[in-house]
Amino acid sequence: MATTSTEYNFHDIEPHWQTFWEKNRSFRAENDSAKPKYYVLDMFPYPSGAGLHIGHPEGYTATDILARYKRARGFNVLHPIGWDAFGLPAEQHAVKTGTHPAANTQNNITNFRRQIKALGFSYDWEREIDTTDPKYFRWTQWIFLQLFRRGLAYVDERPVWWCPELRTVLANEEVIDGKSEVGGFPVERRNLRQWVLRITAYAERLLSDLKDVDWPDSTKRMQEAWIGRSEGAEILFDLERRELGQLKIFTTRPDTLFGCTYMVLAPEHPLVDRLTTPEQKPAVEAYRKKAAAKSDLERTDLAKEKSGVFSGAYAINPVNGAKVPVWIADYVLMGYGTGAIMAVPAHDERDYEFAVQFNLPVVQVIAGEGETKLPYVGDGKVVNSPGYDGLAWPEAKKKITQDLAGRGVGKATVNYKLRDWLFSRQRYWGEPFPIVWVGADDYAKAQAIRSDLPAQPVTFTQDGTVHFALPLPEAALPLVLPDVQSYLPSGTGESPLANETAWVDIWLEAATGAAVPASQGKPDTPGTWVRGRRETNTMPQWAGSCWYYLRFLDPANADAFASPAALKYWDVPDLYVGGAEHAVLHLLYARFWHKVLFDLGVVPQAEPFKKLFHQGIILGEDGEKMSKSRGNVVNPDTIIQSHGTDTLRLYLMFLGPLEAMKPWNPRGIEGVHRFLQKVWRELIAADGTVHPKISDTAPEPAELTKLLHETIKKVTERLDDMRFNTAISDLMIFSNALQKAPVVSRRTAQQFLQLLAPLAPHIAEELWERLGGRGSIMSAAWPTFDAALLTASEVKLVFQINGKHRGDQMVPVGTTQDEAIAFARGNPKVAPHLDGKTIKRAIFVPGKILNLVVE
Repeated sequence: MATTSTEYNFHDIEPHWQTFWEKNRSFRAENDSAKPKYYVLDMFPYPSGAGLHIGHPEGYTATDILARYKRARGFNVLHPIGWDAFGLPAEQHAVKTGTHPAANTQNNITNFRRQIKALGFSYDWEREIDTTDPKYFRWTQWIFLQLFRRGLAYVDERPVWWCPELRTVLANEEVIDGKSEVGGFPVERRNLRQWVLRITAYAERLLSDLKDVDWPDSTKRMQEAWIGRSEGAEILFDLERRELGQLKIFTTRPDTLFGCTYMVLAPEHPLVDRLTTPEQKPAVEAYRKKAAAKSDLERTDLAKEKSGVFSGAYAINPVNGAKVPVWIADYVLMGYGTGAIMAVPAHDERDYEFAVQFNLPVVQVIAGEGETKLPYVGDGKVVNSPGYDGLAWPEAKKKITQDLAGRGVGKATVNYKLRDWLFSRQRYWGEPFPIVWVGADDYAKAQAIRSDLPAQPVTFTQDGTVHFALPLPEAALPLVLPDVQSYLPSGTGESPLANETAWVDIWLEAATGAAVPASQGKPDTPGTWVRGRRETNTMPQWAGSCWYYLRFLDPANADAFASPAALKYWDVPDLYVGGAEHAVLHLLYARFWHKVLFDLGVVPQAEPFKKLFHQGIILGEDGEKMSKSRGNVVNPDTIIQSHGTDTLRLYLMFLGPLEAMKPWNPRGIEGVHRFLQKVWRELIAADGTVHPKISDTAPEPAELTKLLHETIKKVTERLDDMRFNTAISDLMIFSNALQKAPVVSRRTAQQFLQLLAPLAPHIAEELWERLGGRGSIMSAAWPTFDAALLTASEVKLVFQINGKHRGDQMVPVGTTQDEAIAFARGNPKVAPHLDGKTIKRAIFVPGKILNLVVE
């Protein structure tokens, strides 16, 4: 018992029961249990310096309610928590203060842990993970090596934001309106060597397997749009200057090929330098420099004014031999398709606007019914296309593609909007890549003694020298970050790690992964020693969050990220809850990694998350999204101090449907708090003992017993359906009946507390103990309802006279119309309206209403 207080003293009650649960390991999940399993998971948080805000506990409370409910239903529940702790804010803090990111991160985690424990969530803290822990990221590095060996990781020159003044690479969120967030300096796009993961190899499976998961339709649609499957044709255009070769484009509408009046290359296209004529080179270079300062989002904004520059070169349309001018424009991205398009202004709004702006020809090749206004993007038949005129466009698409394939200048193909995943960051605070770059001879030495190298070596060329990516042996993992003198960028575009020459420049024993600084000279101990340079990029924050749900299954395992037995028993989360803002990237990346692990035979299923649920956003009191700048952020610590954890939990769920967006209303929380105070007063007397109306012998009203069983049925159904707001309403209705009842059986009071326990566990535990409940309320089996008690013997019949309500009364089920009229005549409130009147008509709905038309 937390206190002998006569009042509902949540300040004493809640810490007491939180300590009890922790001391008794109440939420510990067993890896070997005969019980059915239930794995419920929150998207784990990034431990920011600001701590939790009121939006965090919304989803966490929902999953906690389910975890507690499922335990009461006899399930072995896995409900874990951890920290997605690598990230840019900790590194930015380190740059400003000199404090190691690990120290700042651990301080933040300590604060988050304190706040979460104060909310009474039933997490299994023995399974707590931290993505910055070497014991954890050892397996992140291991998974990367599996991707590497399967040819799914490679290096490429990719554009990044570069600030010449700060001499560093910036993340997207550090660039505001084309300037650095710090200092407001101009930024530009610059190509740097990056690690890239070949997620496109899984594009079709990522798309088709969405049918196998129970996710919100909106999230599935977002992933489908992001993957962007489109069927069309790859077409080769000869360049007028034949020595330059051909220009490859992808189009979904080869039926419009005769309407192609110009072509566009992305400013970054490798052919731009070669095909631009000397006269146009100054204009093209100026345009490319300007485009380099824009983000992809800015470049593809349909509302922006179209810009471009003529290259001076021409291509040859393969269907009619027409000369087509080649333009450079930033609305074409190198990352989609081939980085080149054929423009058909008569049938594309963007191409049409560009053509009008630069006075380029517009040729209609699709005609709809009646007069066609350009640009026309509807259905129709092909026109102005010799050999194909009159065909419906889908038929023409097929025939033109076949004809191009027959001539060797085109083929039907499927294209995806999805791009390979840029997987490196020029930062310190991230997982180090377990890669050492070596020369060709040293790589050959390693090949001679290693069987775990990829079939096709990963290389990059710099200053005429080819560098080979040599992976560390698995036994050498984890590769940990070195302590550094400065967290400032290297100034070359590389991460701060590049400054740590003793860590970067090494002699590596190729078989074991042992390493010594190159400055010490080649070791004279036996082994295959190779001279190399460690990779200085680090992995993005997404890496650790791609697989964390698997580590929770077996977090102490030193031999694998999880044992086969744990993987088989726990499977994947039965329910995954998190914000809709992660609908694409996190969920897509996790699905990709999971499928690779499935193909390796490491995990037994092809999808990571069976059922997904997005909680809605809690807005500020002003109806706006919570933010520090608006001053509308609500700290849960404040609410816990003023009203208690159980009140906060109930109110978060009572605001409305879990998936809905709703504003925070500080006045509404008072009603929920009064509800808990009322529950206390109805069960505990003024002197702190059990309320005298609670009885083990005296019979309670039959109506109360019936309502209890109705409430058990309703609350059970609501919790199964995650309709927590209506479950709370049902409990409030029952508490009103509890208040009015002269006698309440102890069993009824206890079962009511069991229904309340998943939602408000602290007060439920305290009252359960005071009412003589055996052990913790969590160990009590969930109550069941008696269906026989739910079958009513009487129903309320409403009486109307000439459409006006005149009274009602309980009547036996099955009452006939004649019997109902007799009840009406005998009802003291209705009878006066019938005296001396003739019933002209009776409208009777059995068990509901009797309306008598009289005169």
